Amino acid sequence: MSTMVPFDSARAVTTTALRAMKEASRPIVMLTAYDTPSARLVEAAGVDAILVGDSLGMTVLGFDSTLPVTLDDMVRHTAAVVRGATRALVIADMPFMTFQVSADEAVRNAGRLIAEGGAAAVKVEGGASVAPVVRRLVEAGIPVMGHVGLTPQSVHQLGGYKVQAKEAAPALALLEDCRALEEAGAFAVVLECIPAELAAIATRELAVPTIGIGAGAGCDGQVQVFHDLLGLGGAFLPRHAKRYADIGAAIEEAVARYADEVREGAFPAEEQTTHMDVTARTEVESARGGRLRAVGDHADEG
Repeated sequence: MSTMVPFDSARAVTTTALRAMKEASRPIVMLTAYDTPSARLVEAAGVDAILVGDSLGMTVLGFDSTLPVTLDDMVRHTAAVVRGATRALVIADMPFMTFQVSADEAVRNAGRLIAEGGAAAVKVEGGASVAPVVRRLVEAGIPVMGHVGLTPQSVHQLGGYKVQAKEAAPALALLEDCRALEEAGAFAVVLECIPAELAAIATRELAVPTIGIGAGAGCDGQVQVFHDLLGLGGAFLPRHAKRYADIGAAIEEAVARYADEVREGAFPAEEQTTHMDVTARTEVESARGGRLRAVGDHADEG
């Protein structure tokens, strides 16, 4: 029987640490973050890994999919997250068309996320078809997390955001995708929106950790979107998500109170106000008054 690994809030989490957590049956906690303040908060809360997801296209940038997100977007947001995280493992998504064209281009683009963004690893969507790219990245010294099941960058091909691999044939194909990613050197695999039973089989068959999102409780860890957990994404909540607080409503209420107080003249109050000492104020008023009289006199002369 495995012994649970105690939580260590001081030790930096690495890709090999995630493997050790799987072997010790300690669930892995991963959450998205897209900026420095959110990174500080989730790290202080004790998450093991932070995913700078290309979901920022929908949660932060206002797009209706992840497809418009650019590499520059990801580098900038990854760097912001890294500035707020010192212990959690930071993983950056490789956005659409940054790794599909060629392995050489994938290495260059992933290199930017590591060198400029400061990420410790990257994540790519796809199974056996991207395994050669994963292998090339790993050979270049870049840790890679895989991602199968519902892959948002392929939303048009998949026909929408819906559960994948519910039938035997696609389920078996997904298991082969997982195996191909592991053999290519991926240190973990995200399983998104697949049946819990299939996710449990993949978790049992793989030596590397599985991270579930909408894939049941049988994975080695779970990942969720920061905005979904905190009620920052509007009224819609994906089935796989749970709202732990309604921060969005609290923010709206706070801003409404601020707006009311400004309009009523109640803000700023005395406690938010700084005053000049009497001597300085008298000198300034005298100086301004002298200039104003001089201007007036000149105008009268004209």
